[in-house]
Amino acid sequence: MKRPAIAGILETAVYVDDMDAAHAFYSEVLGLKRMVAGERLYAYDAGPAQVLLVFHRGHTGEDVETSGGTVPGHDTNGHSHFAFKIASDEMRAWRRYLQETGTPIISEVTWPAGGRSLYFNDPDGNVLELASAPLWPNFLA
Repeated sequence: MKRPAIAGILETAVYVDDMDAAHAFYSEVLGLKRMVAGERLYAYDAGPAQVLLVFHRGHTGEDVETSGGTVPGHDTNGHSHFAFKIASDEMRAWRRYLQETGTPIISEVTWPAGGRSLYFNDPDGNVLELASAPLWPNFLA
């Protein structure tokens, strides 16, 4: 049997303890538009057909019944990680912007392929990355 193709990653998620602090960070510092606001999750537009889900830690472990079916429970402990793709020529501007907003850069990496990454934390300590091409063989500029 031939394996069907995967078209990409539709959603990625982080879990936070303080939803208000998370919203202030993701909307005001990073400029993401919130599309959904609920007690257990916020959903942000992270680019064309891409969604960042911010879940309220400890409030998503149980299954949720919807009119369309059951959403299985999920939760995590500890810090998670994800990366936003940025243009190479925006790296310096992002570095300055993060410094101006009081968001400490915890690490900078230059990858063997030539791409660069800036790492920083959200208010809950999740590790976020701004990455420019090329990092991976399939990372298109």
